Amino acid sequence: MKILILCTGNSCRSQMAHGYLQSLDSTIQVFSAGTKPAPKVNPFAVEVMRECGIDISGHTPQNVTAYADQARDYVITVCGDADANCPVFNGKVGKRLHIGFDDPAKAEGTEEEKMIVFRKVRDKIFERFKELYSEITTDKTDKQ
Repeated sequence: MKILILCTGNSCRSQMAHGYLQSLDSTIQVFSAGTKPAPKVNPFAVEVMRECGIDISGHTPQNVTAYADQARDYVITVCGDADANCPVFNGKVGKRLHIGFDDPAKAEGTEEEKMIVFRKVRDKIFERFKELYSEITTDKTDKQ
């Protein structure tokens, strides 16, 4: 199973979803990319994932064009901009889904106030991707 998760900057939402989904099942090949990748993963995203025992500190934002010719079972956009600007993939794509989340990088205030926003988005990502994982594994089992 190969899954690509897309966002604009590939620095927050897609990275958190990538780390979480990979933590659920190491046999799934999870990748994340951005339509306009940021220079690095957002440190608040790294920290809120670390709180849950998931290390994304070694992740690097990638450009979606690096994946355009590769086959994927799922391409999932997690922000409206990436959904609207998702490129055409030359490689086979089984299912294309949009599961949108608010952008925690837009949070304002103190570091703690920003962390609260990042935690809320992280928890929503965990909830929705846990449901998706359950759906994927149920579909996979039904087809066997």
